[in-house]
Formats: sequence, structure tokens, C-alpha cells
Amino acid sequence: MEETIFDKIIAGDTQADIVFQNDHVVAFRDINPQAPVHVLVVPRTRMKSIAESTSHSPEVMGHIIHGIAETARTLELEENGYRVVFNTGRDAMQTVPYIHAHILAGRKLGWPPG
Repeated sequence: MEETIFDKIIAGDTQADIVFQNDHVVAFRDINPQAPVHVLVVPRTRMKSIAESTSHSPEVMGHIIHGIAETARTLELEENGYRVVFNTGRDAMQTVPYIHAHILAGRKLGWPPG
């Protein structure tokens, strides 16, 4: 897999506004936010998308979900709520070929998203 901007952020080669990190994930603010709070949670375990998650142990996805919850707690989002989105593939508008979750919060979010 070709190196992505997320690989560079995880390696510390590219700056990002990191809001949470642990041994399994790095969470940072999106450079093109779609809500007042828009954070990406990226696992340190490399895979292209959620579609490839079956090639990894279930613990990897557990670490991602745990990282999302820890990031939301760090940002104090629990009281008003937040949305978590995984875009998978071109038609879902996945722009970086590296699995990542979007945490969106800070305003009332509509449904369907559009």
C-alpha cells in the first residue's frame, strides 16, 4: 500500500492537531471540518478500509472503537452526543486509502446526512 498522509502523521513526519493517542490509535482534527468538532481516529495498524478488517484480528477493530470512545471522552462529547462515520470506498467518498473514523459533534446533526 502506498504511503498516505495518515502514515506520515502517525510517524510524526507531518504535523497534525492531535487530540488523543495511545499505542493503537492517533486522533487529530480534520483540516476540512464538516462540524464544529471533526476529528479523525486512525489506527496504527495499517489497512485500507473497513472492508479489509476481516484480514486482521477482531482486537484491531476493538482498539479502533475503544480509541473513538476515549477520544470522545477526552473532548467531553458524551453529554450532547456525537456521530461516528467510516467511509469505505469511492462511492462513500473515502479520500484517503487508510481506514479512519470521523467523529462529528458540536451541533445538532441531521439525518439522513445528505
